[in-house]
Amino acid sequence: MSGRSIFSKGDPKSLGGHEEISAFLGREAFFEGKMTFRGIFRLDGRFEGEIFDSGTLIVGETATVRGKIGVHTIVINGIVEGEVRAAERIEIHPTGKFSGTLFTPKLIIQEGGILNGQCEMGGKPTREEDLHAHPPQVPSPWSVS
Repeated sequence: MSGRSIFSKGDPKSLGGHEEISAFLGREAFFEGKMTFRGIFRLDGRFEGEIFDSGTLIVGETATVRGKIGVHTIVINGIVEGEVRAAERIEIHPTGKFSGTLFTPKLIIQEGGILNGQCEMGGKPTREEDLHAHPPQVPSPWSVS
């Protein structure tokens, strides 16, 4: 597979041979509250609230999203503010802007994409002895190679 995202800009119904969009919120629509969905949801309007236990969320260029999001994958082309947890990955495309806290095993930020906030990726040792057995190796800025 190439380095190009399967959710790149283009025909919203064509996702490189993958699933089609199962739900859509247009650019003139505003939704406030809690939402869940299956499959792929494209949001081009405004959303404030919570999205949890859901599939793939595509935030269009005209979209503004504020709140807590828990999805499998999120693709950001518009504005997202809040807390996002993605089980698979988060993509911030060139027109995408994110402010807040991200939790994901994979983060892709394309040139022009903006991340203002914090990001936590991967797992951390959970037992005290694991921390001591494998301390993080940080190279000294004063060492000469």
